[in-house]
Amino acid sequence: MVPMRALFDTPEPRRVSTGEYPVWDRALALLNRDLAVTLPEQEPLRLLALPPWDADEPENVYVALANGEWHGNCLDPDSAAGPASALAIVADAAQETVTERLWQAWPLCAEHGLGMHPRDADGELSWWCAGERLRRGPAHIRAAVGALDTLVRPRRPNRKRPGRTS
Repeated sequence: MVPMRALFDTPEPRRVSTGEYPVWDRALALLNRDLAVTLPEQEPLRLLALPPWDADEPENVYVALANGEWHGNCLDPDSAAGPASALAIVADAAQETVTERLWQAWPLCAEHGLGMHPRDADGELSWWCAGERLRRGPAHIRAAVGALDTLVRPRRPNRKRPGRTS
């Protein structure tokens, strides 16, 4: 006879190996590019899996921080059917985990300092910023998901450089 406490034990998550879910792997690689640019002190996100509660169901896969913490729902198994749906679901899960576990908006728009959200823009999943609503600034697409590292910060000609006085 199995002791009652075994029924309530939370199963131990396992780290998903590269290649088990190739479509989610590719999507997560794009999110990790954005994470490296915006939060360089963070290690890459990873996939973790928990066994299903019902034997007939697939395992539950989550986007987690490098330390194994995650937040939110598991990835929808149907999203692995194609790259666009996989990127959308992984982007939402990554943002949820980073935001909730680190207690900060992510990613932030460098122009407005606001948290951005993934949105489809002409068939490409992109980071959307609401703009400066208090100043009636426009909402805008900042960059495609996975391309925040391609942005070049504008040079500010009136900004003083360290060690120089004018």
